[in-house]
Amino acid sequence: MWKDLASYIIRECNPHDKVVEVGVGRFFKVAEYLQKHSIIDLTLTDIKPSHPCILEDDITNPNLEIYKGASLIYSIRPPLELHEHLIKVAGKVQAKLLIRPLSTEHPSIDDMKLVNYKRSFFYEYEPGKVRI
Repeated sequence: MWKDLASYIIRECNPHDKVVEVGVGRFFKVAEYLQKHSIIDLTLTDIKPSHPCILEDDITNPNLEIYKGASLIYSIRPPLELHEHLIKVAGKVQAKLLIRPLSTEHPSIDDMKLVNYKRSFFYEYEPGKVRI
């Protein structure tokens, strides 16, 4: 499942694109796959970094410099109350956003579409695209 999410990210990006993971915590499977199988410029963030390679950032009061130039932002199992903040940041920097929620959660944001890709599912938001 995580490999499938990572392969979708690779498919959606150009080789040297900047990608940001928000709220990485201690779960590195997607980031490790991206680093092993692509040359994407990957940035990891968390409000409480668990490793020196993770940048400290609070998505509710973000440092937009971290996200500028990103073509894609993703977050794995973020709390529902952070979804709106993720959308705002993605909109401000014009980056595609992927949210992989818990299997029992569904974002309540109308502009997100459900994507089923291989054995994974997630929600996608593209700034400027209005769903009808």
